[in-house]
Amino acid sequence: MTLHSWQALGRVCVVGLAALAVATDTPVIAAPTASVKDTLAFTPKQQDVEYETPKPEEFAKCKVEAERKGKASGWVVLGPAGQILRKIIDTDGDGTLDQWRYYNQGVEVYRDIDSNNNGKIDQSRWVNLGGSRWGIDQNEDGKIDAWKTLSASEASKEAIRAMVSGDDAALQLVMVNAEDLKSIGLNQQLATKLLESATDVGKKSRAIVSKSRVLAQSRWVRFDALMPSTIPLDDEKATGDLQAYENAMAIVESQGKFIGVQIGEVVRIGEVWKLTQVPQPIEGDGTHVSAGGTLIQPLLAVAGTGTNPGTSPEVEKLLVYLQKIESTMMQPNVDKATVKSLMARRADLLRRAIDLADTDDEKLLLTKQMVDGYALAAQMGTFPEGAADLRAMEVDLRRRTPKSPLVPYVAYRRIQAQYYVDMTAAEKDKAADVQKEWIKGMEDFLKEFPESEDGADAMLLLAHHEELSGRAKEAAEWYQRLMKERPKTDAGIRAVGALRRLDLTGKALVLNGPGFEGGTIDIRSYKGKTVLVVFWSSEYRICEEDLPQLRALYQDNKARGFEIVGVCLDSQKETIKPFLTQHRMTWPQLYQPGGLNAPAAINYGIASLPTMFLVNGDGIVVNRSATVQDVNTALKKVVAGK
Repeated sequence: MTLHSWQALGRVCVVGLAALAVATDTPVIAAPTASVKDTLAFTPKQQDVEYETPKPEEFAKCKVEAERKGKASGWVVLGPAGQILRKIIDTDGDGTLDQWRYYNQGVEVYRDIDSNNNGKIDQSRWVNLGGSRWGIDQNEDGKIDAWKTLSASEASKEAIRAMVSGDDAALQLVMVNAEDLKSIGLNQQLATKLLESATDVGKKSRAIVSKSRVLAQSRWVRFDALMPSTIPLDDEKATGDLQAYENAMAIVESQGKFIGVQIGEVVRIGEVWKLTQVPQPIEGDGTHVSAGGTLIQPLLAVAGTGTNPGTSPEVEKLLVYLQKIESTMMQPNVDKATVKSLMARRADLLRRAIDLADTDDEKLLLTKQMVDGYALAAQMGTFPEGAADLRAMEVDLRRRTPKSPLVPYVAYRRIQAQYYVDMTAAEKDKAADVQKEWIKGMEDFLKEFPESEDGADAMLLLAHHEELSGRAKEAAEWYQRLMKERPKTDAGIRAVGALRRLDLTGKALVLNGPGFEGGTIDIRSYKGKTVLVVFWSSEYRICEEDLPQLRALYQDNKARGFEIVGVCLDSQKETIKPFLTQHRMTWPQLYQPGGLNAPAAINYGIASLPTMFLVNGDGIVVNRSATVQDVNTALKKVVAGK
């Protein structure tokens, strides 16, 4: 059945539904005019949609129900288990069908939209577990012509799909262009450099695919990147704040093997994230890997021809190989023997780069890069030998250059790396001894290097350890010392918030900010209700453990004046809606970008997730570190006003 046939049928049936609704003044559930076979014959206009369709032999167990809600009316298709499969709707009550919604496991994942009621689909939108893409098909030919909403992860997926399928136009849509850069007021120097990499994308893509052994037969698996960076207005790079991923990657699967693909710098243009270079698979000795983002670098660095100011071509070449090694180490399923070999090659390249470096500052930065690599690999468990290598470096530095700032830099990371290695290897009854050794190491570090750049973080870690161990008094002492000695550091600012939180019981809670679904959430508006404030993030698996009990508490007590307000600390906004839907979290959510650096988290020095405050009807905190069991026990008394 064609779309125009459906529109003709829709005009008859939808108008009939509206008339019946007026006559009966009740929601319409009438005998359907459309059949199961007809309704399930429709498929999404875009191919990249995972939705549920029963087998033809199951059609007899499905049914179509006519439905009207407000001015919207149409059909709901129900599957064999009663789950929603489709909704075909006239949303504006004009007698013409204009939306086709597709579901998976009873949750909507995608919808096609005819926004101008001409019988042709002109918008495609992925929702809930389907993602956040929203594409516009301006000429109604079935192909996306522009993106209204596109996350960085989905931009990388679109780019890989376009390259694999040879769709140059689709690839161009996710690349920055001159108009994009003009819209964000980007510095002309930066804009010129970005556009050099973002031109002739079709030609570049075909050249990359033709040389690749895997890309032409691969599928996108996931997006890999650290948290996005905010480049403030006063850096003078644009007319407003910029958001960008400095050096993102994608993981693709080809014939059972996982391959890293360098995505590079990804920049936010309104609600759409765009790539600044054509993705490059990391394979073969000839692979060129970029050495860093253009937007993140100082403006003076961008003006030069090298990747770093003052860096010699020989050092730049070594850094390119170095980044290739580090990207390879990031790939999934890399065994420890391979990591060990790569770490040895990495260290050798860095030593050669340090020897070739022209300035002391450059030598210092390269040495820190070596140290950070050992520390990170040891803490991740992929290269536990990194802790011993750091100890050897520290001994050598203390012997040769005891006054060097590298001594405390290495010492701090050695303590951290050794702690993770020892905790991983320790028997359960020895974990306390490992923690005592770590505490002693941190305290000795602060005595020896009181002015170290890592001193503030060391104090904050000790404060967090004491607090999580239930020793609030000792934690407060560290927070107070941190606030007094390092007040302007990030750790010092967090300490102020932590002290505010530790002293919160019996005081009024101040909490307000933008709601995830729009509007403003202010805890004062819940006066008269008992409120559980939950700081959480979908990035912390432990936050999922309490959700079944929280849902039960919410359902059982909401009518009695109980409310939950979530404070979501996800670093990427696009991950939130699917998580809320999956776990049926129907309570309000306050959201500001920044993760654990978001204003609400900083204001109360949030040290672990989830953190929960229980607030009574007068807005007073009755428990600043509530567990679900605490809430369950106290709720009857609090709701009753006792």
